[in-house]
Amino acid sequence: MASVNYKNLLALYEHKPLKEATAQLKEGFAAKAFRPQDFDLGRLFCECFGWNEFQACKQDGRLVNDLMVEYRTAMTEAGNTAVSTNAFSNISGQIVYSAIMEAFMMEEYQFSRLIPEVQTEFNGEKIAGITGIGDETQIVAENDPYPFVGVSEDFIETPITSNRGMIVPISRAAIFFDRTGVLLDRCSKVGEWAGLNKEKRAIDCTIDENDGASALATSHRYKWRGAIIQTYGDNAGTHSWDNLAATNALVDWTDLDVAEQLLNEITDPNTGEPVMVEATHLIVTKSLEQTASRILNATMINVVTPGYATTGNPTETTRTNPMLNKYTLLTTRLLAARLGTDTSWFLGNPAKAFRYMVNWPLQTIQAPANSHDEFHRDIVQQYRVSERGAYSTWEPRLMCKSTVA
Repeated sequence: MASVNYKNLLALYEHKPLKEATAQLKEGFAAKAFRPQDFDLGRLFCECFGWNEFQACKQDGRLVNDLMVEYRTAMTEAGNTAVSTNAFSNISGQIVYSAIMEAFMMEEYQFSRLIPEVQTEFNGEKIAGITGIGDETQIVAENDPYPFVGVSEDFIETPITSNRGMIVPISRAAIFFDRTGVLLDRCSKVGEWAGLNKEKRAIDCTIDENDGASALATSHRYKWRGAIIQTYGDNAGTHSWDNLAATNALVDWTDLDVAEQLLNEITDPNTGEPVMVEATHLIVTKSLEQTASRILNATMINVVTPGYATTGNPTETTRTNPMLNKYTLLTTRLLAARLGTDTSWFLGNPAKAFRYMVNWPLQTIQAPANSHDEFHRDIVQQYRVSERGAYSTWEPRLMCKSTVA
């Protein structure tokens, strides 16, 4: 545990503008120069307001919110900045935020870390684009004019975003009775559950399940040129490509080859040219993890031609495994529950196929001082934790799904 110099921390706010001091404090947390567990709110309070004020508030002779209001008023009338109040509020706020973020960004949440975020100001957005022109390059004879090529409008519509959040209170006990650890544990649980919720939504977008009416009033997340289309399916109707391989259980490298051939045959809907993005990830449930690991890590394979022959001297060839380290294996215990089966699997490029449309990332906002809450509920400060966004399918032609049946 690092030792926090509270005097230097307070001096940071005394000698630098509030915005700059807060930014430097954030950088310290981000760089892990110190962690939330290194802090003691009681010692921070003493450094900001003094031992006598600490004892007065601890013994219920004085409300913390009243103290802060008095300090702020006195400093304003004197033409100075309320350094102590600003320092305590900002530092305690960063302690809360950092404790929540540590759990929110756990390494186990792989899908939400993989899918890129796109900042948006809208509650659902129409992403306009221009269709590719295809291979229209022609030979131009001497003195002949260059030909014009045509383009047309292309667009997708992203799901509406949803706001998710909760309030984290700092109690008098956390400050005056050495209960900072209890506060940090509560913050960790808040971050853990917020991160789990986001991870499940990222998985649901990848597998195109479990959304109901929260996205586009449908169970699917891809809306292309006004039509809502499922991410995975055969070539039929508005689903004008085939990226669903039924009866393709994951057993050996040949099953991966079947999925690869599906991706190889998908073409750009506007130009007819092959989609030129390579698959990067093999996504499986935990029950298929060892099978997938064996397929991706075996150094050699045996190929018998013709297969299943018992007579006629079939040819057996030993060769390097064509799938050796070809894809990153992605698995989680959450996947089978979200799928409703443990036998389906996916191949593709999720980092290019999906996006998280973000109105605002996870943030904390301090509530105004409220002596009523402190008096009746022993709450000194409150922080609202919230984030708003929605997962969206941008290009389903970069993914394919395989099922057993």
